[in-house]
Amino acid sequence: MISPRSILLSLAILLFFNSFNAFSAMPAERDTSSVAQPDTTGPVILPDDPTLAAMDALWVEERFRWQAFESDTAILNTLGFRWDSIPKYSSDELAAKLQKLNNHTPFDLQHNRTVEAFINLYTEQRRDVTSRVLGLAALYYPMFEEKLDQYNIPLELKHLAVVESALNPSARSRVGATGLWQFMYATGKMYGLQVDTYTDERRDPLKSTIAACKYMLFLYGMYDDWNLVLAAYNSGPGNVNKAIRRSGGKRDYWDIRPYLPRETRGYVPAFIAVNYVMNYASDHNIYPSMPSYLFAEVDTVHICRETSFNQIAKVTGVTVESLEVLNPAMKRNIIPETEICTHVYLPVQAVGEFLANVDSLYKMPDEEPQLVDGKIYEDVVETHVVRSGEVLGVIAQRYGVSTSSLREWNNVRGNRIYPGQKLEIKKTITRKPGETTPPKDAPKQVAAAVQKQATSGSDRTHTVQSGDTLWDIARMYPGISANDIIRVNRGVSSHSLRPGQKLKIPPTS
Repeated sequence: MISPRSILLSLAILLFFNSFNAFSAMPAERDTSSVAQPDTTGPVILPDDPTLAAMDALWVEERFRWQAFESDTAILNTLGFRWDSIPKYSSDELAAKLQKLNNHTPFDLQHNRTVEAFINLYTEQRRDVTSRVLGLAALYYPMFEEKLDQYNIPLELKHLAVVESALNPSARSRVGATGLWQFMYATGKMYGLQVDTYTDERRDPLKSTIAACKYMLFLYGMYDDWNLVLAAYNSGPGNVNKAIRRSGGKRDYWDIRPYLPRETRGYVPAFIAVNYVMNYASDHNIYPSMPSYLFAEVDTVHICRETSFNQIAKVTGVTVESLEVLNPAMKRNIIPETEICTHVYLPVQAVGEFLANVDSLYKMPDEEPQLVDGKIYEDVVETHVVRSGEVLGVIAQRYGVSTSSLREWNNVRGNRIYPGQKLEIKKTITRKPGETTPPKDAPKQVAAAVQKQATSGSDRTHTVQSGDTLWDIARMYPGISANDIIRVNRGVSSHSLRPGQKLKIPPTS
């Protein structure tokens, strides 16, 4: 029986000799006067080289053979469970399985009631999530393992990303931690992850993994204990150091656990449970869901000019949705032009088309609006005229931006501003396709409406916006002071305002 590999190899050789013979048979000169020449100013879409495409297919086949991913339940269900069966194991059986893992790891994968509770959570209540994570591991784990091995870090730490984000590169916590490895903004910047309007490298699988390796090595240098590294990764070294002091100087995670923040007390048990589940999922009748892509199906290219996902889709045939899955770091579906070319992930079979058409790609106009999650993102610039008594921090809070951004946009050093100075406020608005952009004079229209209400004799209310202060609100109503607002709104203070809150505005005297 002839293998597919042999067929592909024969095809590659045949195509090579055919192209060589065709080249040899070409005349020295050709009369091209009667041949229509392509428009060199516009994009020309070229096919991939068939010989190289066949060679790529051989390489992909070898990568598939190495990865050996299987999602067929009929093959994986070696214990013969019914499709709806949820097997249960005793504490002793779970402890024995964990001990087998513990014999081959530098981590202390001990069994206790808390660990068992997490195992039951993943294998009983959250079976669908576990199945999805098992599938996503086929996309991310090979890359995790490569980088962990490069930095001489235990490979078991690949499971940490499951605890952090359930292998969702776009995950964002309530406090702003983002990406597969859940970096906060400041920590990400410390380890080289750039964040701007178009890109968030905390969501880049490769770059965030390298940053996580560097951070974990730093923590291990502090504690020389991988369980303490886990605790510090979750709550920060400061909290771990405090817990060590409160425990009387003990350096074992289980000894300092009662002194750690509540969330971190469950962090190492959750990590142990994930180690168990990722190794014994089939014993619980849980199998991987097929991911959008396997690691073997993805490759990288470099883009050196501003390019949109729409343009890449036109020259490669890859859908914008697939590009979003593979490139979660691109917040606007646009690759901005930077001093260093940007790496972009593509399906392997699309790399040839991309490279054959990269010059045309840069010439291709992108007149279609770029959608991100079904919305159009637009950058707008507002102008704020500084009033007497205003400071940068209050202005930044009012517009929902950072003080450092306000300084950068307006080339302001320190905090000194003066009345009458015009400050640019850069903001991003979103709208659905077909919706019109709010008029540029919308803030003036709102101010006019407030002024009209202020001069009327009717009862007035003000809806608090994000960043509002009592001083800001009072300035919007001539003749009203912050103390007047406090007087008619019992319990209201500068520290108790929240967006959406309704405040009574007293009549002017």
